[in-house]
Amino acid sequence: MIVTVQPTGVTAADVQAVARGDARVEIADATVAAMARSRSIVDSIEASGRPVYGVSTGFGALANTSIEPGRRAELQHALIRSHAAGVGAPMPREVVRAMMLLRLRSLALGHSGVRPRLAHGLADLLNHDITPWVPEHGSLGASGDLAPLAHCALVLLGEGWVLGKDGNRVAGAEALHQAGIAPLDLAAKEGLALINGTDGMLGMLLLAIDDASHLFAMADVTAALAIEAMLGSERPFLPELHAIRPHPGQAASAANIFKLLQDSAVMDSHRDDLAHAVQDAYSMRCAPQVAGAARDTLDFVRSVAARELVSVVDNPVVLPDGRVESTGNFHGAPLGFAADYLAIAAAEVGAISERRVDRLLDVTRSRNLPPFLSPDAGVNSGLMIAQYTAAGIVAENRRLAAPASVDSLPTSGMQEDHVSMGWAAAKKLRTVLDNVGSLLAVELLAAVRGLQLRAPLRPSPAGRAAMAALAPAAGEPGPDLFLAPVMDEARRVVFGRGLRAEIEASVGPLA
Repeated sequence: MIVTVQPTGVTAADVQAVARGDARVEIADATVAAMARSRSIVDSIEASGRPVYGVSTGFGALANTSIEPGRRAELQHALIRSHAAGVGAPMPREVVRAMMLLRLRSLALGHSGVRPRLAHGLADLLNHDITPWVPEHGSLGASGDLAPLAHCALVLLGEGWVLGKDGNRVAGAEALHQAGIAPLDLAAKEGLALINGTDGMLGMLLLAIDDASHLFAMADVTAALAIEAMLGSERPFLPELHAIRPHPGQAASAANIFKLLQDSAVMDSHRDDLAHAVQDAYSMRCAPQVAGAARDTLDFVRSVAARELVSVVDNPVVLPDGRVESTGNFHGAPLGFAADYLAIAAAEVGAISERRVDRLLDVTRSRNLPPFLSPDAGVNSGLMIAQYTAAGIVAENRRLAAPASVDSLPTSGMQEDHVSMGWAAAKKLRTVLDNVGSLLAVELLAAVRGLQLRAPLRPSPAGRAAMAALAPAAGEPGPDLFLAPVMDEARRVVFGRGLRAEIEASVGPLA
């Protein structure tokens, strides 16, 4: 696949394709022309001697320090070196690739005043699978993701570090040499244009949106399977009950669960027994209200990311009429707020999932399933400790759901006296979502065990597909197993798209 960067930028699908699918990147001729026009304005300003931030002055608190013409290229190189000041473990390859493509996108919009060769340099790194080593700590989401982007830019200069295929650091100069790529020399404003913007936090948010969209659908699947295994009622998911509270996410989630509970002998066994379950517990009956609210939150976050994808977030910006103006568009508050909001919603999707697992394992509430889903409880503990793991993850997600975007700290001699912490918000959102996948994996395993124990009753098509997906690792109910590999396989099934595709082939598309 080839992603072509146009003067209008790129799409969310383009980011996924490059970050996770290794698509090649090309730059449209119209993009090159737009960048060249923007650069000509910077060249004329520099020749005129006018003081312009980042072109003829220092940065941050040094904005009033004039830089003589002969040292302006040196200024840009010094900026990259000094701002590549991150520490900690390297960010994942997919995050760095997304960030580089989004920085290329920002330059391509034609408001940064840089030469097209910078965009081509970023494309070369992506196309040669050169991933800069970007430490996890360093960005405040203030002037955007300064330190992470500086670590990327440093590799363009033939310096810094690259993430090797074995996970170790490789010298940037060595990586460029092996790929046959010449290091870049920067001209006025170009160093600043390479690092000023929200590309890191936006890249993480776009990846998180894709993950959340899939996980929220899988949350409906695991909820339906758990409800089926606990002999719950399908009546709370009737469409007319959700039409009278018209939250779109709630209606979509309820429709999914109702659909998934059809064609089930397990459900048929008690469907007409109105005394069986007058009202199910909240974790069963209110599943669409929680998962649906998360879906609506995701829709809001998706709209924020879509606006950011067409935004100019550089500073200063070059306007078509020749002006170069300072702006605050690099401030990550919109993305930080969105990431924090989605983390809260996702944490609750995981929390209610754990509550259903606890019910499945509790002999007093599981409607005649054996203790901890073990047919020989006592000698065997079944899934007892799997629920401990889930409980610990829920507790961690509660801590991670505390907003990062309220943690502003002043920097740069009080010039940058309010920061967004958007990078931290997006990074912890990804951790929350990874944890949600683990929680859904525990619920999937518990629900499958419960359905197996309802034999000879035939479960729903979704139940049969889930049982088949876990059968190689989980087997049938019996003596205790080494559970960690089984839970790893359940995680793989949850994060993968195969089980969902198998279910949809039987019941139709899930919302």
